[in-house]
Amino acid sequence: MTRAALPVAALSAAVLASACATLRGLTFQEPDVSLQEIQITGIGLAGGTFDLVFDVWNPNDYRLRSTRLEVGVDLEGTHFGDALLDRPLDLSPTNHSRVVVPVRFEWAGLGAGAKALLTRRAVGYAITGRVFLDTPLGDKTVGLTGKGNVPLRKLLP
Repeated sequence: MTRAALPVAALSAAVLASACATLRGLTFQEPDVSLQEIQITGIGLAGGTFDLVFDVWNPNDYRLRSTRLEVGVDLEGTHFGDALLDRPLDLSPTNHSRVVVPVRFEWAGLGAGAKALLTRRAVGYAITGRVFLDTPLGDKTVGLTGKGNVPLRKLLP
């Protein structure tokens, strides 16, 4: 190794050691994901679309980046659809983020009561899915499950 390369190598080793020490102190906590509301965005003869509006709390002291989100939604015991969000989402450290996931559905196979439930102010829901995260500690997969009642925002007032 030449004399000129020796300081560069020493500096590189110091930076690498510092980075490893910083990562050693980090821990991963799963984000808290809760469904806040369902916004109906379109209804037609064949089916419609709605947005699932989630509140995501990142309890970590570092930014999380989602690479993919997959979710299935049931409304009042009827499976309404599956959604895939494969655009990146940045979740700020120790902060809440609003995440909107569009869902498309068809009336066929939903049952006679499906249209009626979209006229309510709130509906019972169940969600299952997973979110894929890129973290400073490597890739993580977090399962999504939840059920309860959620306000239904209408397309028309």
